[in-house]
Amino acid sequence: MKIGVTGGAGFIGGHVVHELVARGHQPVIFDTAGRTAHGHPVRMGDVRDETAMCELAAHVDGIIHLAACLGTQETIKNPRPAAKTNVEGGLNFLEAIAQYGIPGVYIGVGNHWMQNTYSISKTTVERFVAMFNKERDTRCNIVRLVNAYGPRQSVAPPFGPAKVRKITPSFVCRALTGQPIEVYGDGEQVSDMVHVTDGAKALVSALEKAAEGAVLDRAVEVGPAEHHTVNEVAQLAIKAAADLGFDEVPLTHLPMRPGEIPGAQVTADTATLPLVDMSADKLVNLEDGITDVVAWYAENWLPGYRATQ
Repeated sequence: MKIGVTGGAGFIGGHVVHELVARGHQPVIFDTAGRTAHGHPVRMGDVRDETAMCELAAHVDGIIHLAACLGTQETIKNPRPAAKTNVEGGLNFLEAIAQYGIPGVYIGVGNHWMQNTYSISKTTVERFVAMFNKERDTRCNIVRLVNAYGPRQSVAPPFGPAKVRKITPSFVCRALTGQPIEVYGDGEQVSDMVHVTDGAKALVSALEKAAEGAVLDRAVEVGPAEHHTVNEVAQLAIKAAADLGFDEVPLTHLPMRPGEIPGAQVTADTATLPLVDMSADKLVNLEDGITDVVAWYAENWLPGYRATQ
């Protein structure tokens, strides 16, 4: 199948594109960034443009909708851009697959119940998915990932230009540069992690299910059965860096970010994984995943960062 991937030039998008190719599908990257991405041409377009979204749907056999305006604390003071991109873009996606009768997958968030702009806007579209499936006969499945991590994830200041700070690059860059790892709150909150390759597998499988006519009655939640605190994730990054010969760094604690909840438990309902022929025991082990990611950043990110210092 020819599959459109909105936001396909991004972190998760790149791994979804790779998974599509591995399964014999032809990805069509739809993004505002770049003319090529991940070795594939990009169909330039914005999900806020309903005409562009319909044009995408007219040329593909299904769409995986990843494009979104990210950020938890970053979108609190000005929620409008994220609301416009995420909600209007989500509606444009649904209208497009409804018009052309093609299957779709919508990516949700693990912390869908939190009261911040990102979670609210993403979960609003989940409700629209349910409405479209019921009232408009769309074939759209929802896949929620907990915190996705893996190679090629963008890096925020002071280590890179990304606009949104993500947990794994933040921890890893500090562990590799000898700086204390900054943890929000006491670090005892659970924010489970899923390797991006596992997330990509679930997203592509959910699209294939929709193409077969299997509209799932609930969201597929992708994450581990064994939970880890943020402090434990940080310690794994420190250990992995130390195993490569880097000095161990301490943890430092900062106030909780706006839009997050002290003691929160961001986990996945692993009982939903069989809906896409997956199981928690087959996911990438967190320690192995963090070890591989630290090695990737040490080889691919650190030399360039050092050259700028």
